[in-house]
Amino acid sequence: MAIALRKMALRQHLHPTSWARFLFGPASRGDYTAPVVHKNDDFEQASAMELAGFEVETDAQGHHYAVRKEDLPKEEV
Repeated sequence: MAIALRKMALRQHLHPTSWARFLFGPASRGDYTAPVVHKNDDFEQASAMELAGFEVETDAQGHHYAVRKEDLPKEEV
């Protein structure tokens, strides 16, 4: 039986992804209805603290750029 299946698989023209599915089985996707959980590790918290010191400004032409909050005039902060 296994030899017959192997011969049949070799005779058919399979797409490379079909070969992967044939060899490894279908992909396990888990529960796609579950919400995505974002984990805040130390690196993310350090990045967020670093970025908290910036304010995004937009010029008259629509270009966006970051300005340090301590460099802004006091009434804009």
